[in-house]
Amino acid sequence: MNAEITSLLEQDVYTQKGIYVGRVDDAVLDPDNGVVSGLALGDVNRDLFDSKGKGIVIPYRWVTAVGDIIIIRHLSRNAKAEPKVS
Repeated sequence: MNAEITSLLEQDVYTQKGIYVGRVDDAVLDPDNGVVSGLALGDVNRDLFDSKGKGIVIPYRWVTAVGDIIIIRHLSRNAKAEPKVS
């Protein structure tokens, strides 16, 4: 999926089921391949993510559509409930 990086910034992100995830603050770039590898989200939906920091980074491979908003695959379970990896 090709998109201008500037078109991703300040976009609201929703799951395929219409649940608000957050707002794109920045894009994470993979300089070796020249592609966007992730989206840094702020204003994160705390019901989905237990982020103690300001935001989260989601993999760009989750993105299914970019337009007036960004759509990602629906999270199969609450990300808060996923076990922490040490």
